[in-house]
Amino acid sequence: MQPIQLFELASKQSHWLTVRQSVVAGNIANANTPGYATRDVAAFEAVLDKTQPQVRMAATQPGHIQEDLLRGAVRSGSFDDVDVQPSGNSVSLPDEMSKTGEIKRMYELNTGMVKAFHRLMLLTVRR
Repeated sequence: MQPIQLFELASKQSHWLTVRQSVVAGNIANANTPGYATRDVAAFEAVLDKTQPQVRMAATQPGHIQEDLLRGAVRSGSFDDVDVQPSGNSVSLPDEMSKTGEIKRMYELNTGMVKAFHRLMLLTVRR
């Protein structure tokens, strides 16, 4: 039986979300700074690629989402096409606010999944 890595993975994602929120907050804080370039962190997929053992999605049923389709959807939403404003500032407040909403949803999903898994583990221990 292999050890369960969910808590470690959730912890890594939580840390990644914290760093990303700090970077986005810095972008928002510098929205009026001339010449400021928007920053973002590498995708969480890069963190997964460095995880040992490798964590891969597995489609065990025909209705599951395929990894290739998911990767394509993530890449199509990249933040590389940022418009530069006349001041030389590339911060777009609507984009940054959208990122904060995305970070919040991801954090809520992360904590909800950990809580559910924790309850499941407690149920197996109690019996």
